[in-house]
Amino acid sequence: MFPTIIQRNNLPSGMLFDFENNPFRAKKEWPPDFSKLSPKHQFRFERRYRRRAKLAWARPGWKKGTKLVQYGLSIFVLGYGVLYMDWGQDDSEHPPFASVRKWYRGFTDSIWTHSTTPLERDNVRRD
Repeated sequence: MFPTIIQRNNLPSGMLFDFENNPFRAKKEWPPDFSKLSPKHQFRFERRYRRRAKLAWARPGWKKGTKLVQYGLSIFVLGYGVLYMDWGQDDSEHPPFASVRKWYRGFTDSIWTHSTTPLERDNVRRD
């Protein structure tokens, strides 16, 4: 019932599948001879091949992950540049993004403090 190692060794080596007596013959010859095909059928085969090649190389998970990483990095860099980065303009009266930074600091300070006025928070920050 189950072939043993000894029985496997007794099998003739070489091709075990006989293409001449194959009961499951292919319906069409592959690859087709393009010299015998009309231009219309040649175009159909080329289009089918291109579509299948695209599907074979498509990686939706990788593409989605790459896109998420790119969006995350761009948001991080923009956020850091607007909210935290020192632009080297300490002597100017109006540094870039001053209003956005002031709003952000007020917002974050109000999260971790308990009912203080903005004036008190400014005094604490200066010390």
